[in-house]
Amino acid sequence: MTKFQAEIDVMPKKEILDPQGKAVTGSMKNLGLAEIHNVRIGKHITLEIEADNAETAHAKVEQACKNLLANLIMESYTFTLQEVA
Repeated sequence: MTKFQAEIDVMPKKEILDPQGKAVTGSMKNLGLAEIHNVRIGKHITLEIEADNAETAHAKVEQACKNLLANLIMESYTFTLQEVA
């Protein structure tokens, strides 16, 4: 078995309202950062997985994202996978 680490980013889909991001965008003006617009806030998840190979690890992370870590109706996700020593 080989150990892999996944770095997963889950973000609200562009067509979905992001009230937390909108609040942060509004607060930027109060901080003198009016140049910053369209803040979107999501989740960053790291996890380790043991698998026979990278293909199997990729499939397991994909399954975890689709079934638990992301709400596919409102969120999209991307991830990277690397082998760890």
